[in-house]
Amino acid sequence: MDLVPALEEPLKKVLGPATAKVMAEHLGLHTVGDLLHHYPRRYEERGQLTHLAELPMDEHVTVVAQVADARLHTFASSKAPRGKGQRLEVTITDGSGRLQLVFFGSGVHKPHKELLPGTRAMFAGKVSVFNRRLQLAHPAYELLKGDAEETVETWAGTLIPIYPATAKLESWKIGKALQTVLPSAQEAVDPLPDSLREGRGLVSLPEALLKIHRPHTKADIAAARDRLKWDEAFVLQVALARRRHTDAQLPAVARKPSPDGLLAAFDDRLPFTLTDGQLKVSKEIFDDLATEHPMHRLLQGEVGSGKTMVALRAMLAVVDAGGQAAMLAPTEVLAQQHHRSITEMMGELAEGGMLGGAERATKVTLLTGSMGTAARRQALLDLVTGEAGIVIGTHALIEDKVQFHDLGLVVVDEQHRFGVEQRDALRGKGKQPPHLLVMTATPIPRTVAMTVFGDLETSVLDQLPAGRSPIASHVVPAADKPHFLARAWERVREEVGNGHQAYVVCPRIGDEEDDPKKAGKKKSPEDEAEKRPPLAVLDVAAQLAKGPLQGLRIEVLHGRMHPDDKDAVMRRFAAGDTDVLVATTVIEVGVNVPNATAMVIMDADRFGVSQLHQLRGRVGRGSAAGLCLLVSEMPEASPARQRLNSVASTLDGFELSRIDLEQRREGDVLGQAQSGARTSLRVLSVIEDEEVIAEAREEATAVVEADPDLERLPGLRVALDALLDEEREQYLEKG
Repeated sequence: MDLVPALEEPLKKVLGPATAKVMAEHLGLHTVGDLLHHYPRRYEERGQLTHLAELPMDEHVTVVAQVADARLHTFASSKAPRGKGQRLEVTITDGSGRLQLVFFGSGVHKPHKELLPGTRAMFAGKVSVFNRRLQLAHPAYELLKGDAEETVETWAGTLIPIYPATAKLESWKIGKALQTVLPSAQEAVDPLPDSLREGRGLVSLPEALLKIHRPHTKADIAAARDRLKWDEAFVLQVALARRRHTDAQLPAVARKPSPDGLLAAFDDRLPFTLTDGQLKVSKEIFDDLATEHPMHRLLQGEVGSGKTMVALRAMLAVVDAGGQAAMLAPTEVLAQQHHRSITEMMGELAEGGMLGGAERATKVTLLTGSMGTAARRQALLDLVTGEAGIVIGTHALIEDKVQFHDLGLVVVDEQHRFGVEQRDALRGKGKQPPHLLVMTATPIPRTVAMTVFGDLETSVLDQLPAGRSPIASHVVPAADKPHFLARAWERVREEVGNGHQAYVVCPRIGDEEDDPKKAGKKKSPEDEAEKRPPLAVLDVAAQLAKGPLQGLRIEVLHGRMHPDDKDAVMRRFAAGDTDVLVATTVIEVGVNVPNATAMVIMDADRFGVSQLHQLRGRVGRGSAAGLCLLVSEMPEASPARQRLNSVASTLDGFELSRIDLEQRREGDVLGQAQSGARTSLRVLSVIEDEEVIAEAREEATAVVEADPDLERLPGLRVALDALLDEEREQYLEKG
């Protein structure tokens, strides 16, 4: 007898079409199972009221409170000119604060009868401000009536689940819908193997679902959450373990460097010794390359830890072994830069087939979308004949026309900007699946790496090469202390006076068309300050040239310039012909100008923590100390300023990535890192549940090793199918 369909029953059959439509459109819930997995956000105890003193503005809230008083006013208005307009004002209290409720017109009759002083109820609505006081206009409400036989104690101690709700569907309506479908929870098929569940003392899935929606005690909630966290962690890790298992079965050509080949010649030329970290990570990579299954490795390295050097040595090893290596960069500027720095590092070893090239040299080819026809034809020819051992390019590498002679290794730079589909398309270019190395300079906490990049093995480069200088970072509060900003520009002049260069980063370019629809609305002065458009490159560059940086050589760089112009600007800056580069975040990754020592980031609060850390990594790349100034007009107590203070206080990217994750919702992090697939995590927190994730990974690996097709675990197969909806399926398949 197949029990699954009870949970696959469409909600419109169970709850009726109107409610089902709202649930589908606003909450993404379509089946009984979806609704059972829509867990309460928190619980109210009837006796313990929400703090009205801490209500957030402009948010949809649910509060439990008591009516203190209710007054009906009449007034004249355009609709009711004879003073017949009615307004009911109800004040509610919970001991910590008071809140006003307002009802108008014909909507006053029912609440006027029901909301008498002393009545307790749940109220839901959007918090707004009227006459400097918080209020809820026309809130929905549900009276809390104790049944005659229900004693006051049990009534006051009952836990009321508060669900993530929307304006169209209040929390208690979701609660009532759940009451209808809750009996189906008995038929939920348990994905956890019995041995695992019993070994860890976890309750069964039907019991967990009952306890999370209808808890009698706080212990019930804790037991349910512990169990449901394991479900999420374990099912996701099984999906990833199966992916790794499948990959391990794929064939690949083993690529071993020859002892007196290109790699050895390159190492001999190096003017410095590699760090211990670089040697350790290189060994992990070379061991992977030497096997007959494709490498799938994630290389995490702090900004400037020498990832490119590690990747280049891996590419040379593959060329030694007769294969080709391709490096994929997210932007043309970055591809051109990589090409420039790699040919410089290799010197005559990059001049294969040319006069003056070393005997073991190879050709390093650049392929981008904006190349001229002749150059492009030559590059494509170099690839298909195998003349070019190393190719560096953008998405242009993935096009159908591009053919390789023998693609052995794909290096992807800054993976989080790179869709899974693109990684997949490039992989398909090899006769057999090529080895894959993914590099990121965004430090990812260990658990996120296990969750998001769980199909990749991870290597971490955490020591900086010798000769790197410390970077001092300071927040410049432009609104509170304008003289600080003036001093910031003086500091830039001082750096330039000492023969160095500086970046000024802005959030916007500045030639965007203003939206006529938005222009019409009047705004209050507070709104103006809060919502003024972010500072723009073109405006700031003009102001600096006329004002505080007058006389210095200033240039601009942004994403809408022609690629040749961008490259020319970067070349002039790298050559020291420009003092100050005013740019958007196009300089965020890969730009290497050791003489640039200062960076001023305008409207720094408009950038994320990881992005600020990336940007800051562009200075202090030489022997002189770096300086990063974070300019913001946000008030001192605001979360935005606290975020900037945390960036200024540490150079440790892993520490910052934790802060970033704690401040953003985790869904953003996971969503960004997974080709936009929405996160399916509901109770699992990637930061707090580090142990659960690590243990689930071990358990999942063991389960998949023993039973790759999960034949003995039908419940787990059902859960996997549910997790791997279309989007996730693609994400994991293409890994």
